[in-house]
Amino acid sequence: MSQDHLLPASSSLARVACSLVLPLIFAACANPSESPTVRPAAPARSDAAPAPAASAPPASVATAPPAPPAPPPAPPPPILPFDDAVVNAATMLLANAALPAAPPTLPVVIDPLIDGVTGAQSRATQLMGNRLTTLIRDKYPRLDVQKFNAANVAKNPLVLIGTFTGVNGQRQTAGRREAYRICLALADLATGKLVGKGLAFAQMEGVDNAPLAYFQDAPAWVEDPSTLGYIRTCQGTRAGDPINPAYLGRIRVATTISEAIEAYDRRHYREALGMFESAAQVPEGRQLRVYNGIYLANWKLGRRDGAAQAFGNLVDYGLESKKLAMSFLFRPGSTSFVADPKVSGAYPLWIKEIGARVAKSSACLEILGNTSATGPEPLNERLSLLRAETLKSQLERQQPVLRERTIANGVGSRATLVGNGRDDATDALDRRVEFKVIGC
Repeated sequence: MSQDHLLPASSSLARVACSLVLPLIFAACANPSESPTVRPAAPARSDAAPAPAASAPPASVATAPPAPPAPPPAPPPPILPFDDAVVNAATMLLANAALPAAPPTLPVVIDPLIDGVTGAQSRATQLMGNRLTTLIRDKYPRLDVQKFNAANVAKNPLVLIGTFTGVNGQRQTAGRREAYRICLALADLATGKLVGKGLAFAQMEGVDNAPLAYFQDAPAWVEDPSTLGYIRTCQGTRAGDPINPAYLGRIRVATTISEAIEAYDRRHYREALGMFESAAQVPEGRQLRVYNGIYLANWKLGRRDGAAQAFGNLVDYGLESKKLAMSFLFRPGSTSFVADPKVSGAYPLWIKEIGARVAKSSACLEILGNTSATGPEPLNERLSLLRAETLKSQLERQQPVLRERTIANGVGSRATLVGNGRDDATDALDRRVEFKVIGC
């Protein structure tokens, strides 16, 4: 049976279990091959004279030998220790980058690396960013690493982005993960195109992939166009491809969001709140990371009314997206929430706002439970269903009208997003509950 554990106390609001989302599957770094276009033969003209029969070739002329078979595809890169894999991916990226001839020194900023499925920043992605900075400064003097902020991005520098994604034995984001795929991309904001790509695979041993404080505390997770644009710029592309428009159009506000997340991780909640609210003032800033940040900062500052309003905005955002994800922590093997008020103290507010916003919207929901991939699958399926039914009952007590507008189901561990089977902070999203807007 899937075991749930309390998250490490990197912030006072630990996150895990039972968040609701739609699974995301992204392409690998290598571009898929394209099928050649086959043109149909031109139809014969009815008034054309018949062509003379071709004469047989002389017996002495040999026919051309058959074409040799196509070579097999190159094997994927080997799975290396983490440090070696980071260096290999960075070397592939930077040594082969098609950099402009001038000026002699090129500014480059690093947009914080993220998980290629969940979009979260972790200790591992943070470590990768630090090591990339050191590597560039030591071995690539032509590149001048600068801070990722609005002033520097306005100068149209090179932007380094990257994803760090768990993959299975077939190098796919499904099932039990056995390695990490490191995908790096170097984008030129001046041309709007990618100028370099790097790929490597890292062993899972010794990698600390726990989410950073903001992502660990965030109550909601849904598929977000801004994060998806970042991922699609890095994955399934090659040098010369255009930067994904959803990423390119939001990169300036992304600098403010990044600084706000850093302030939150330092526990500078008032500073973080100001930056999140500033980002929300522009259309490009109306995204999941901003709504999560406004809620979290208000809650940490003890502003309960502001937190309730911000959480309601999160719910509305999810309903507009036809999917909604909230993070609830259950006791291991149980349908009861963890009793620690630092963990579950906000749950009554969450349930109240979810019920009120869903009832007001007239939406109908499928509440779908998930578990991580540990323990017998039949028990996991049963537990995921019971937890979904628990949330359904909680919502119905808040809003009786939802009794006829919600259904509960459980899928066990068939749709893991992280898939490492650790049952800790790193795979909290595997033990989620998904809320999907369905037809009534």
